[in-house]
Amino acid sequence: MSFSAKVIALRKARSLTQQGLADLTDIHIQQIKRYEAGTSEPSAEALRKIATSLHVTTDSLLFEDGERGPDDELRLQFEAVSAMPEEEKELAKSMLEAIILKNRVAGAVRQLSTTPAMKAAKDKKPISTRRHHAAAHR
Repeated sequence: MSFSAKVIALRKARSLTQQGLADLTDIHIQQIKRYEAGTSEPSAEALRKIATSLHVTTDSLLFEDGERGPDDELRLQFEAVSAMPEEEKELAKSMLEAIILKNRVAGAVRQLSTTPAMKAAKDKKPISTRRHHAAAHR
């Protein structure tokens, strides 16, 4: 759903008119109309005012559901970790950071292995094998 569609839906869900939203945000009604028509995008400050007036986060206005935050299953796990004693919370955080780092390194290695130079290097025998082979035939 677009930003403009979200603003319209949230405004109507709160039984606000465009003028009502303009009054709450201290943004001129013509500008509210432009946001809702999709002909203008708000500044960061205007976005903050709109989100605050509609009782939502700026992220929820800008991003699609699930695009910005964890899925519901992970959200429940994060909430459970948040309730843990500080020492266990730090351990869980360290473990998660290690898994994320491992995943990023694996991705970087995969990406590097597809470069032309790496493909060419894979096709050649290692230098130590060539030396050993040459020495054996002398």
